Amino acid sequence: MIRFATAALAALVLAGCATTPKATIRATTDSTADFSQYKTFGFVEKLGTDTANYESMVSASLKNAARRELEARGIAFSATSPDLLVNFNGKLDEKLRVSQTPSVTMGAGYYGYRGGIYSTWPMYPQETSVDQYTQGTLNVDVVDARRRQLVWEGVAVGRVTESVRGNIPAVIDGVMPEIFAKFPIPRKAPPQPGN
Repeated sequence: MIRFATAALAALVLAGCATTPKATIRATTDSTADFSQYKTFGFVEKLGTDTANYESMVSASLKNAARRELEARGIAFSATSPDLLVNFNGKLDEKLRVSQTPSVTMGAGYYGYRGGIYSTWPMYPQETSVDQYTQGTLNVDVVDARRRQLVWEGVAVGRVTESVRGNIPAVIDGVMPEIFAKFPIPRKAPPQPGN
């Protein structure tokens, strides 16, 4: 339970901190959906980020961040009969990146006499480097509640570091606006002072 919540949290964290590489954000929209008809939203009864019979802290942070984004677009929260339902899912994957480059000892040892003037031919042995990292993925699903049909999906994918895992709510707050920047309904302009 806690491990899954941490995975979802870490997936969100990946895009929100300056100490991590930028997340890749993508979105898919149902071209047949009429987004002008959606006036209210709610959350699915059991979120993908909750595996127990209670709401995790990660889910609570996700809900708060998504609610801010949807309300900023003029869509009101409704606990009883929403037009849209929102769900979340997160996962972590351990990844390996293996790369090979020709072993060219230009500046040291016996081959130092080449002094960077020219390189070797392709028969030289390859040097292999391995980069192990954790990749996190966060999905935000928006569903037409009446039709029970997915109408929009936003996804953030990126590296997750230990420093990111320690500040999940702030990371969620940072990545959710990036995900919703691709939502079909734009943010409403904030009211001007004195209006």
